[in-house]
Order: sequence, then structure tokens, then C-alpha cells
Amino acid sequence: MPKRVDHEERRTQIAEALVRVAGRRGLHAIGMRDVAAEAGVSLRLVQYYFETKEKLLLHGLHQLTTGLGARVADRVRAVGEAPGPRETIEAVLLEALPTDEESRTFHLVYTSYAVLSVTDEALAAQPFIDGPHAAEELVAGQLERAREAGLTAPGVDVRTEAISLLALSAGLGTSVLVGQRTPEAATAVLRHHLDRLFPGDG
Repeated sequence: MPKRVDHEERRTQIAEALVRVAGRRGLHAIGMRDVAAEAGVSLRLVQYYFETKEKLLLHGLHQLTTGLGARVADRVRAVGEAPGPRETIEAVLLEALPTDEESRTFHLVYTSYAVLSVTDEALAAQPFIDGPHAAEELVAGQLERAREAGLTAPGVDVRTEAISLLALSAGLGTSVLVGQRTPEAATAVLRHHLDRLFPGDG
């Protein structure tokens, strides 16, 4: 009896190959043939599942954001059974820093997608900012939870602070990527700002 093909698994395999190649060579420099070679499948199979490079890129973006969410969830679980607002926020911010090969690839490729979303019509038509909006809502929600519990400084503006923390994390991630500072230095800056928001909880 022939082996049943899991089409979603195959699509994920190809999208993961796209992310790996893009992490090494840059998103702009790769074609469907490169992705096929990385995935160990034929070009025809890649075309069967995605038809065009644009559709492949869109699925690759989905793969990136899904992977990030899974890694953040792993970080939060590693804290313990009932992580507080600070631990949850710190998990989100630290996972965005390129501190290992996987997070470095994420930061590099996601930044490339951000640039392409401005200039590429197919990507520009997609809800690229859904991911950043979701992260902002998560951090703001955790800050609101902390404020209600009296864990933050009095009168903290949770929305402004959430935006600031995520912008800080993104900027620090780029500075690590280009070698301006080390992951340890970037982590120290993030924790400094969290200490300010959570006095006595650092």
C-alpha cells in the first residue's frame, strides 16, 4: 500500500527550507530551485505546492511567525507553572534577540520580510503587521495585569510602554545582528528597562 503523503507536513518542510536558505543568503537572493535543493525535493514538487515564489514567500512568513510563537511559549513554560507578567514579557522580548542560530535566522529573515512588505505588491497586500499587533497586545495585556496587581510603577501607561519595549527589543536585535553589541549586552539593556517598570522585581 503506498505511503500516504501528509501535505501540510510537506508544505512545512519546504517552508522551513526557505527560512534556512534565506538565513544564509538573504531572502532576496533565493529562488524556488534553491529551496527545492535545501528541502531535498524536486523543483516540480515545490511548484506543485506553492505555484509561485510569492506564495512560497507568504507561507515562509507564516512559518517564521509560528516558530517564534512556539519558542516564546517554550520560554514561558520554562519559567514555571504560573509565570508572572514580567516573566512573560521578558520571554517575548528575549526571544526576539538573535542569541543563537535559530533566533538569528528569525531576526534576519523577518527583517527582510519587513522590507519586502513595503516594496513587493504581493507581500504588501498581506496583513504583515498582524504579528507585531499581536505582540503589542500581549505585552500591553501583561502590563495591565501587572498594574492591576500593583507590580508596576504607579500611573504607568501600558500601551506606550508596550510599544517602547517592543521597539527597543527590535532595535537591540538589529544591533546584535550587525555586531554593534553582544547578546549579553542587549539582554542587560532589556532587563534594565524591565527593572524600571517592575521596581523591586528585578
